[in-house]
Amino acid sequence: MAATPLLDRSLLFVTGKGGVGKTTVTAGLARLLADQGKRVLACEIDAKGDLAAAFEAHGVGFNPVDVGGLSLMHMDTEASLREYLRIHLKIPMVGRIGPVARAFDFVATAAPGVREILTVGKLCYEVRERHYDAIVVDSSATGHIVGQLTAPQAIQSLVKVGLMRSQTEWMLDIMSDPSQTGLIIVTTPEEMPVSETLSLASEVADKTTVDLAAVIANRVLPERFAPRDEEVFDAITKKESLRLVDEIVHAPTEEVFAAARLATTLRRRGSAHLVTLREGLSPSVPVILLPYLFARSEGLRMTVQIADHLGEELL
Repeated sequence: MAATPLLDRSLLFVTGKGGVGKTTVTAGLARLLADQGKRVLACEIDAKGDLAAAFEAHGVGFNPVDVGGLSLMHMDTEASLREYLRIHLKIPMVGRIGPVARAFDFVATAAPGVREILTVGKLCYEVRERHYDAIVVDSSATGHIVGQLTAPQAIQSLVKVGLMRSQTEWMLDIMSDPSQTGLIIVTTPEEMPVSETLSLASEVADKTTVDLAAVIANRVLPERFAPRDEEVFDAITKKESLRLVDEIVHAPTEEVFAAARLATTLRRRGSAHLVTLREGLSPSVPVILLPYLFARSEGLRMTVQIADHLGEELL
């Protein structure tokens, strides 16, 4: 059976090693989906991320706010617990939940998956109720994402009967359905990010029921020079030839050629890492390439650029 296209899924978790551009890719993907006319919720879980900055938005909290045609929220486990108690247990909550929150903190510390289930449960609830066509999640980094994805399984291993058991059953159904849910790993064409990506892909397959929908290689340098160009560089950068070139252009050019050689070296080194990435993944997992954007700062402009490049790859 053919895999469900990335843009047709309802719930997409985006993860990656710190510093690879995970938050920026999340924002770009949400922007692309919104541009396709979908009702989109972009949700930030990673406390170290700044999804709001990618949309140049302010005052973003648990309650979604509109930013340019899509909804944006920041996950808050206490607010999620309050909402859960109100919706599922019919307990009205006013202000902070005080003793309940303290009791929850105690249980969450002792039992694995309890805290994470509020995060995953909120997202799965939005999918089940069809409040949005697509939810894109700026998830925890690679070291913590598996714990989030396996939260329903962890709860089911602890609780055999009752409301909590039945609640996690439908969450697990959504998380395990590759036509609805997928994981995206963001990496860069460098040794450590690629190594962590391959390790995570293996761990996700072994420990979770979530489908690895795609790997996005971010900051891929363009191929600007062919092997023939290198031959020309070698000839020009000989001492006598370089002196003649400098006289022609009326400026020193040695550093220019050195920069061109460095760009070629970095590009080909990155290409080797991309080969390692492709060979280490299942052939069924798409690898999407995003170019290095030579921008001074991140923000809405970069988000739009990422969305455009993703559109070229996915549409």
